[in-house]
Amino acid sequence: VNQFLKMVLLTLTHHILNNQIENHTSTELSILLHAISIASKYTSSQVRNAGLLHLYGEEGTTNVQGESVKKLDVIANNAFITSLERSRTVSAMVSEENEKPIIIQESTGNYLAVFDPLDGSSNIDTHISIGTIFGIYHRSNKNDDVIQSMLQPGSKLVAAGYVIYGSATVLVLTLGQGVDGFTFDPTSGEFVLSHPKIQMKKSNPIYSVNEGNSKFWSEAVKRYVNDLKDPPSESGRKKPYSLRYVGSMVADVHRTLLYGGVFMYPADSQSKSGKLRLLYEANPMAMIIEQAGGKATTGKMRVLDVVPHDIHQRTPVFIGSETEILLLEEYVKKFNNSVEAPLKASL
Repeated sequence: VNQFLKMVLLTLTHHILNNQIENHTSTELSILLHAISIASKYTSSQVRNAGLLHLYGEEGTTNVQGESVKKLDVIANNAFITSLERSRTVSAMVSEENEKPIIIQESTGNYLAVFDPLDGSSNIDTHISIGTIFGIYHRSNKNDDVIQSMLQPGSKLVAAGYVIYGSATVLVLTLGQGVDGFTFDPTSGEFVLSHPKIQMKKSNPIYSVNEGNSKFWSEAVKRYVNDLKDPPSESGRKKPYSLRYVGSMVADVHRTLLYGGVFMYPADSQSKSGKLRLLYEANPMAMIIEQAGGKATTGKMRVLDVVPHDIHQRTPVFIGSETEILLLEEYVKKFNNSVEAPLKASL
């Protein structure tokens, strides 16, 4: 009972402050993380009340990705921009919803924040779990061009996390010392530790991918997925993998983190560079998965080692349990070291 009470009483605020004391992180980082939690709580309340407040539906514009902007996209984006700007800890931000970096002219902040304010927003009107993805970098040299400062590989991330808005609101966070999950308690208004020291399973027969795109995949990805569904005799596996796919990266990765298996969004002949954004989707998720004992790859290299050349750069993503990712890498080597689809898809 005492151990349970200790876990219940450990809030996200306690966790951030403990990290500051034990690992000598800056007060500035603690303030920034607190600002993220404030924006997350506000976004959660708006998501839960969307039906009553008539917040469903499209806002009427498209973002830099060419996607229709939902009303809640705008609300979440404004919430994170405002909260982080008021924290005075960031000198610039990159959001999926903004074409250019958001530069805080008067800020002396030592950090850079990147985020997808509302991932999976196409699912908003159907009440499927959606979420926020975020990453934090140091701004090492304030004399550098802001855009160049943003183009750091994921291996340079100071912290990363996501918030899932579903049956409960859960914030998952890594500060480079493992992964912890905090569930929002509406009664106290606090994120409370509910998933301490998350560790991924080494393997679990679950795969997550949009199979509607399968005819556009490379041979390596096709063979890999087909053999998960119909195991060859030499694999030693008797049962096929189960397919679980929501279509919201936060929801699919959250399940993969807790249950194991593999989540993938490969490049294909329609999206030759992949679909997910490197800076504020793939990198934060890759850091979380690796900190929990999993692996994350583009199919050719570790996601966190990719040096971005554009703030909205896309990338193929394969993340999950170690066994599943190692198996994928074997297929890539076997089929001409390629995860890229041919120029013309086989129909």
